[in-house]
Amino acid sequence: MAVVTDAAAGLPDDLRASLETEHGLIVLDLPVTVDGVPLPPGPPTALELALASGRPVATSRPSPGAVEAVYRRLAEAGHDHIVSIHLSSGLSGTVDSARWAAGRVPVPVSVIDSGTAGMALGYAVRDACAAAAAGATPGAVAAAARRTSERHRVRFYVPSLETLRRGGRVGGAAAWIGGVLAIKPLLQIADGVVVPVERIRAAARAVRRLEALAAADLAAAPPSAGRECAVHHFGNVAEAEELAERLTELTGVRPVVSRLPSVLAAHVGLGVLGVVTGPAASPSPGPPDRD
Repeated sequence: MAVVTDAAAGLPDDLRASLETEHGLIVLDLPVTVDGVPLPPGPPTALELALASGRPVATSRPSPGAVEAVYRRLAEAGHDHIVSIHLSSGLSGTVDSARWAAGRVPVPVSVIDSGTAGMALGYAVRDACAAAAAGATPGAVAAAARRTSERHRVRFYVPSLETLRRGGRVGGAAAWIGGVLAIKPLLQIADGVVVPVERIRAAARAVRRLEALAAADLAAAPPSAGRECAVHHFGNVAEAEELAERLTELTGVRPVVSRLPSVLAAHVGLGVLGVVTGPAASPSPGPPDRD
């Protein structure tokens, strides 16, 4: 069995490398363009400069043909089932590309709409890989991914709504736009789209409120159940590390600090801080395959 995801998972480099090496995880690229020119792979310096200067930045889903080519390579390598876990369909058409491709390859493909992004998706992928390695059925691997993505909460602070407004990814936050672009909003992903949590006038207060909400999430779960947290950033790693340290002091849970994937940063802009919280209990892999 093979597990596939996309770059929106926000996996830290070391975790991604481990999942790719030990579990054969495949991560699909999600194209980002600046002035219509695709960004090359590597450090996101060009995207940071583009966002800072207000140049046109766009993203797109992988083409159905590119996804099909990945699935066919996995089938040819001997995998008899593929579990493909992706960025919320409310934020991207990646799931549609995967579903189209799934109907054109000779092995079954379970396409999972995670309904989320960042490390909420990343944790779901990690748990799916663990379930597959434990010999779980494809259905149990998919269930592990769904369970983790549903139980992890994504909240984030952006210095400005302008980048979200230009990208059209504001969902229920649209009512905040127009005359209020100076606010420092707290947002979250709910039901697969970006929706408002609170609007705050001062940046420092917004970050502190994000910290308090994350700490409350972690405190609500008994330590014996396992808790985990990730802090995302883009262009402000020092600020993210400070937030992670404060959360560690408050909760005893040390967050993973990970740069937000370029495909997400393109829509939220520089200076974003995101926090993902949820239970870290190991997924139940279910019975082993008997096929």
